[in-house]
Amino acid sequence: MIFSLEQLLAFVTVYEYGSFSKAAAKLDKHRTTVAQVIGNLEDLVGVELFERVGRSVEATEEGHLLYRYGKQVIEQARAFDKFALSLSMGQLETLNIGYCSFLPHSMLTDVRQHLAERYPSMTVNFSALSKNEIKQGITDGSLQVGIVNIEERSVIHSMNSAFLGELHLAGYAAKGSKMLTIPKDRLYSAMKSERQLVLKAMIDDEVENKVILSANYEVIDQLSLVIKMVQMDMGWAILPRGLALSDYIKEHLVELKPPEVPGDLGFPLAVWSPYTKQLATIQQEITDVAMAYLKAERAS
Repeated sequence: MIFSLEQLLAFVTVYEYGSFSKAAAKLDKHRTTVAQVIGNLEDLVGVELFERVGRSVEATEEGHLLYRYGKQVIEQARAFDKFALSLSMGQLETLNIGYCSFLPHSMLTDVRQHLAERYPSMTVNFSALSKNEIKQGITDGSLQVGIVNIEERSVIHSMNSAFLGELHLAGYAAKGSKMLTIPKDRLYSAMKSERQLVLKAMIDDEVENKVILSANYEVIDQLSLVIKMVQMDMGWAILPRGLALSDYIKEHLVELKPPEVPGDLGFPLAVWSPYTKQLATIQQEITDVAMAYLKAERAS
């Protein structure tokens, strides 16, 4: 049984849009053509993939089961196409990197320093973005690399993804904060009522259920501003721990350690990039630098 990419692309597109007409517009084909392609595919697999409901369609149970496999094939075909096109291209002159803004700046400066040593003539631009914005940027070509939180790992995409490990987090308050005088058995209750400063990127990445403890919280856009406000005792916050805040920990901040909060709170991270010849080595180098940083952070 052999399927064409045209059949699988039509199937995936109709599944995602729930309409032959909308899928046809996306694929720049006539509605009748798309319906015929789906019909031929259904004949091949021997089952109905969609139920026609007026002008819309709904996937059958068999359609739901086959969608993920079809999507994976399409994304791999796109990756093959991008990599094949990249073989005739030269070295990159500009590298655009997107990153989630809760990443410690010291990790990013380690990455930039390494790239400066290895590629001294290459311009490197950094942009703090949400995970969805990074995915879109890599898809449309405006970004070449993304360093992202992959708490939700079920997304199917055609990007090259390298797992880094976890960035560990902890609660922090200012030295001299009244929270440091609260007994350990009451500290967690206090954290749930005192003002918490929450980095906007954590909400954008839809992990607020993991990091927001207090009903009294405020959202801050920049990591450096969150740290400064905690230092000024305007609230407490969940921040990257270890080397990421070493200077602030020593001079201004104290880690809060309520017994109810697990010590392994954190986010899994990955480096994303398209499948291209030019980026394969650069992605590996960025991965190595970031993994070394996280390893040192865990040891601190």
